[in-house]
Amino acid sequence: MTAFAAFAMTSCEDDEPATTTVDNGVDVVAVSGTINSDVTWSKDNIYRLDGRVLVAGGATLTIDPGTIIKAAPGSGAFASALVVTRDGMINAQGTAAEPIIFTTIADDIKPGQIASPNMDPTNNGLWGGVIILGEAQISASNDDGDQLAELQVEGIPTSVDARYGGNNDADNSGVFSYVSIRHGGANIGDGNEINGLTMGGVGTGTKIDHIEIVANQDDGVEWFGGSVNTSNMLVWNCGDDGLDTDQDWIGTCEDFIVVAPDGSAFELDGPEGNLNRGTHQFNNGTVYAGSSIASLIDWDGGTNAGVNNVFFFGLDSDYGYIAEDPANDVDEFKPFASFGGDGTGNTANLRVKLNGQTLADLFETGSTIPSAVSESTSNDFGHTGNYSWTWASVSGSLGSIGL
Repeated sequence: MTAFAAFAMTSCEDDEPATTTVDNGVDVVAVSGTINSDVTWSKDNIYRLDGRVLVAGGATLTIDPGTIIKAAPGSGAFASALVVTRDGMINAQGTAAEPIIFTTIADDIKPGQIASPNMDPTNNGLWGGVIILGEAQISASNDDGDQLAELQVEGIPTSVDARYGGNNDADNSGVFSYVSIRHGGANIGDGNEINGLTMGGVGTGTKIDHIEIVANQDDGVEWFGGSVNTSNMLVWNCGDDGLDTDQDWIGTCEDFIVVAPDGSAFELDGPEGNLNRGTHQFNNGTVYAGSSIASLIDWDGGTNAGVNNVFFFGLDSDYGYIAEDPANDVDEFKPFASFGGDGTGNTANLRVKLNGQTLADLFETGSTIPSAVSESTSNDFGHTGNYSWTWASVSGSLGSIGL
């Protein structure tokens, strides 16, 4: 671990935040509190998140390409996270040559590097994550069945204004592009962890693409309502679901890779209130199941979602019904999917490379194999994007599984 000298804690409201120098000569800017006016983070420094850092209404946080942000450890109310409030703006435009990296303070990575020199890509829960909030519509209700137009984002106490939702589906929260988020998902209480990237009520005016999530303790990416369209996402070694949807998100996710989640590759949920605006759609993806995956798609019957042109491979030989042991009252069945949702989305061309199973082993006994699902005997990948800029690629991990 890189040894950091003592540093002076500074609030974001200060005009000239104090810095300290690490052993490799890079200045560290310690950031805490609320960003109330426009500020730029430069790749010439490393930025340290100490607790929750909020981008408040009327302020824009600009993060230059190649910038590294390291978060202090902590859990509960002390978990570090970057929260872009629904009236704030983020302008984080990395590039393939110089991605923006969010990681833990335990990471020895320095500017110009993509692969960590000391962290394992399974180390998780070392800080919170990134949360982007907006004013697009959500579908939610309270315990009494009352319809809600806005909610406080999960993981942030109500003492902090972290509401999302509204009536502007074209809302613009800024740009978040070529960003790698690593080792997050700290527990913030009662078993509630922060996702790698959380989007709450984010609108179509927001640009989110080329995102890598590595070793998050909870979900990789989660959408709570909104209408934002996203693309080129890679989720690697997450402790729960890879791609998770809730509250009537109606955008698209185009071109993605999910590698070895502990939960489901997809956790697809629909409206939680009366509002139902259409569908959300996943197109052109590849899923490597790995040994710990719970299911390929966990799909509620009322989910307004479609999944199209996805290749699934890397299944264990005991994935599916052949893992059952009725004589010992053990049921370890891992299904392909609780299949189909409400049927509003485009679901087609789902190809599975089997490993000793049959397609029938992946579905409930007596059920019909959906016409959208077929067996593939070759690596017929669905994604088409360039992920060479990611840690997963640079480390050789994607290549090791044939991606």
